[in-house]
Amino acid sequence: MEIGDFKGVQAHMRKDKLPEVLFARKISPEELVRIYKLAGFKLGGKVAVKLHSGEPGGHNFLQAEFVKPIVDLLKGTVVECNTAYEGRRSKTEDHMQVLREHGFAAIAPVDIMDAEGELALDIKDGRQIKKNYVGKNLSRYDSILILSHFKGHIMGGFGGALKNMSIGIASAHGKAHIHGAGDLKKIWSCEQDKFLEAMADADKSIVEFFGKQIAYINVMVNLSIDCDCDSNPHPPEMADIGILASSDPVALDQACVDLIYASPDKGKASLIKRMEDRHAVHILEAAESLGIGSRKYELKEI
Repeated sequence: MEIGDFKGVQAHMRKDKLPEVLFARKISPEELVRIYKLAGFKLGGKVAVKLHSGEPGGHNFLQAEFVKPIVDLLKGTVVECNTAYEGRRSKTEDHMQVLREHGFAAIAPVDIMDAEGELALDIKDGRQIKKNYVGKNLSRYDSILILSHFKGHIMGGFGGALKNMSIGIASAHGKAHIHGAGDLKKIWSCEQDKFLEAMADADKSIVEFFGKQIAYINVMVNLSIDCDCDSNPHPPEMADIGILASSDPVALDQACVDLIYASPDKGKASLIKRMEDRHAVHILEAAESLGIGSRKYELKEI
């Protein structure tokens, strides 16, 4: 199938000065490295690789052997933060053990960034929150690769670059702050659009923190309706799609959403329902309104 067959994707494409999203259908460690290089990313200094360590019991997260070549290329450190919910990733010692069990500690240095506290980043013109509380150790890094497993999510509708960069980099307290749109008492009961806007607010602070020293790759594999934070995720109902890369996280996540809608795979229905039930598109709308990126883009198959 050629790119021209993706009608839903074409609807978001124009030709005038749009961010480019690279798309590779093959999913392999070698292709992950290739798309990084073709995207022209030049991350320098001490590089963080933000990925999902995977809740024990789950199995859809990006595997250590899959990400090893790109981490090796960058001489990167695998970074994570503790969770705001009870589980084996809520406390640093337990979370470190998960990183060992899932193979990440064997391929690279690992850093639970909020192990020793948090750092408050200002959010100018945030729609819901004015501070983003991130792992203190974020300040150790000169650049960052947001390496995301794109999939569904029980609260956000989908999880891609924007969620990995906001909730993923937030400290345990910061995660609760985002989920409640600033009100910790509403961590699991916040109005949906406010929660999505708070994630976009947090994204803005990370983009401003790193400037141009940030890159984004989404891997569309194991497309469950559930996140990697779920210890018993629903089995994927549609086929894998590919790897996408961009310097624009909004364009990147929008392209992934468009590819799902455009897919001929009937199994996409459950994932689309999950996204629509959670009004997931609103994080894209909010992020674009904050100047983080563009929902219009040019898709280029490599």
